[in-house]
Amino acid sequence: MPHQPPKDVQEAAQRAVRWIEDGRAGKGFTDVGCQRAHQLAKGADVSDADVKKMQAYFARHTVDKDAEGFTRGGDGFPSPGRVAWDAWGGDAGERWVGTIDVD
Repeated sequence: MPHQPPKDVQEAAQRAVRWIEDGRAGKGFTDVGCQRAHQLAKGADVSDADVKKMQAYFARHTVDKDAEGFTRGGDGFPSPGRVAWDAWGGDAGERWVGTIDVD
């Protein structure tokens, strides 16, 4: 069953796409992250399998929120971790996929 990303998820991904194009993603940024950013930015449907990947991403990377450069106005903003976080839909994406039950 496809899932339509909400507007706030699309906006986070659009911000990430701009940062990626500006070279802010860092050398560890993956092709998968870039693909996810573009998928979400254009509001393309997200499959159950992709929702599972997003849930796993947020579970693994929530610790990145404590790093320097993650918060707007902080030194080094946006950090590569913040770029990646928004590429996956940001805080809005984390909330959104947290409401979807996939088996």
